[in-house]
Amino acid sequence: MAQYQIKATGELRKAIFKSKISFFMTGFFSLFINLLMLVSPLYMLQLYDRVMTSRSEETLIMLTGLVIVLFITMAILEMVRSRILVRIGNKMDALLSQRVFDSLFDLAQKNPGKASSMPMSDLTQIRQFMTGNGLFAFFDAPWIPIYIGTLFLFHPDFGYFAIFAAIVLVFITIINNFATKRKLKEANEASADAMRYINTNLKNAEVIHAMGMKSNIQKVWQDKHYGFLLAQSKASDSAGIWANISKSTRMMFQSLMLGLGGYLAIQGELSSGMMIAGSIIMGRALAPLDLMINSWKGFANARGAYRRLNNLLNEFPKDKEYMELPAPKGTITLEQVVVVPPGAKEPSIRGISLAIEKGDVVGIIGPSAAGKSSLARAILGLWPLHNGKVRLDGADISQWDKVKLGQYIGYLPQDIELFEGTISQNIARFNEVDAIKVVEAAQKAGIHEMILKLPEGYDTKIGVGGATLSGGQRQRVGIARAVYNNPVIIVLDEPNSNLDDVGEKNLAQTVNIMKQLGTTVIIITHRPTILQATNKLLMMKQGLLELYGNTNDVLAKLRGQQPPVQPQKPAQPAQTQTARPTMPKISLSKPSS
Repeated sequence: MAQYQIKATGELRKAIFKSKISFFMTGFFSLFINLLMLVSPLYMLQLYDRVMTSRSEETLIMLTGLVIVLFITMAILEMVRSRILVRIGNKMDALLSQRVFDSLFDLAQKNPGKASSMPMSDLTQIRQFMTGNGLFAFFDAPWIPIYIGTLFLFHPDFGYFAIFAAIVLVFITIINNFATKRKLKEANEASADAMRYINTNLKNAEVIHAMGMKSNIQKVWQDKHYGFLLAQSKASDSAGIWANISKSTRMMFQSLMLGLGGYLAIQGELSSGMMIAGSIIMGRALAPLDLMINSWKGFANARGAYRRLNNLLNEFPKDKEYMELPAPKGTITLEQVVVVPPGAKEPSIRGISLAIEKGDVVGIIGPSAAGKSSLARAILGLWPLHNGKVRLDGADISQWDKVKLGQYIGYLPQDIELFEGTISQNIARFNEVDAIKVVEAAQKAGIHEMILKLPEGYDTKIGVGGATLSGGQRQRVGIARAVYNNPVIIVLDEPNSNLDDVGEKNLAQTVNIMKQLGTTVIIITHRPTILQATNKLLMMKQGLLELYGNTNDVLAKLRGQQPPVQPQKPAQPAQTQTARPTMPKISLSKPSS
């Protein structure tokens, strides 16, 4: 993923600033909490300088009662402040979780190899930091001058000594930042790399087990994981060193303050009560700095998560609001389309122009790596175009709202992906299940009887990826999902790769049913039998359109009855042939495009 600078007007920052009133309230409560922090040293001061000298029990009882009330008040304020921060974190999550989810899928579509669930973990990490003790240090730090000013009231030497101690701790904080920043960044990058690797290979667990690759895959993962552990250990060691130095230094300064107070008391410049109170106040003044150092690792991790999340949201901005267009009818036009697959340098589609009329059933054939699947993804708007236009009913495909357009599209990719849930949920695309529409789609796909024979029928849970179904069953459920709710365009990429003869017969019937309904159907295939259901045929080679026209005409040219047309001349849509084509004996290799 490309790296970007954090913008002041970034979407993540805007989401945080929507809680600015809550942050102001947190700061307001912090004001009173920090003022109440002076209760303990002032109580000590009064005990030593007033109660001990006057030996008045009434004064002691009155002061003690007042102190108890003030400490209870401080506890209530701290609880309220914590609850406010928790709600800030929840509000930020509610504002951003859906956007992060959408951006993750955009990233997976653009750069499949870089997609992982880490941005969701980043959002959680930011929220946890914002609700933890580390953030309190930033709210308490502005009150350090107030505590130091109070020490000046006791004695100027107290104030100067506190300033010196604060400067030393700030210097330690800066060193800690420089010492751990790069190491924490390396650890986070190594962690993300190891996580992506294992997530990718979990999807191929069956192949890994079948071919005994687990130990080899494990070695690669261990190298990545141990690299992460090493980087994290170095960062933690460095942070631990400076955190312990900070803690020891703060305790040393607090003790030295007692020694300075004892010296000034001997000289008669302040009382013993001021000596004790001064030590406590300086400890409170230095506490936020010490807490910052101890929380620096969490802050650095949250800062890294903020930067990564901000980069993701900047790279994939929120979709603009589109004016709602009329429901599409199914006419598709390609104008000099050039497609470069994600992560590739060479185009897989090279300037293709063609027209597909509403109700056409178009077969796409060609050798392996001809660009057939790339063409399907371009037509559906799944891959960005390097050049050219794909138009649906005359409108650029990019002008359509993807969510609203999806209800008019049916798609079966080469890699059939079913999702954890019931068969009915998968067919209904996880919309609210309409039993009539689900059964209708299953009947069109010819799998109604098959589903009824399953243990729980349409309510059968199929597990992650449809693991409980055979390859042919998954493919047929995917076809039913594609034809659900009568879409106007259906794209089937190798829909018969896992089908037996009965399945192929049902597929042909499904295509004919959709053809009768006026649906535009695009079929990518290497099996000639399904071409009987098409009225147009498109042949591709090396990303170029070699032949396009009526199925019978194209098949005749493939048999050599007529010379082939010159490639790359945009073909006008041909008249639909009603007669079934006679199948030639042609060999089409199975594609991997």
